[in-house]
Amino acid sequence: MAYIIDSGKCVACGACAAACPVEAVECDDAKFTIKEDVCIDCGTCAGECPSEAISV
Repeated sequence: MAYIIDSGKCVACGACAAACPVEAVECDDAKFTIKEDVCIDCGTCAGECPSEAISV
């Protein structure tokens, strides 16, 4: 399973990165992405996203 961040919805608040227990969310030029090889599919990032920009 892979989580995806919709850049059109993302407000670049960083809540997802701060919540991730394995540091799978990275930011490059205010664009957040999820490193699939590190992600453990826990869903914490999606639960913390205030703009509901993260989906499976």
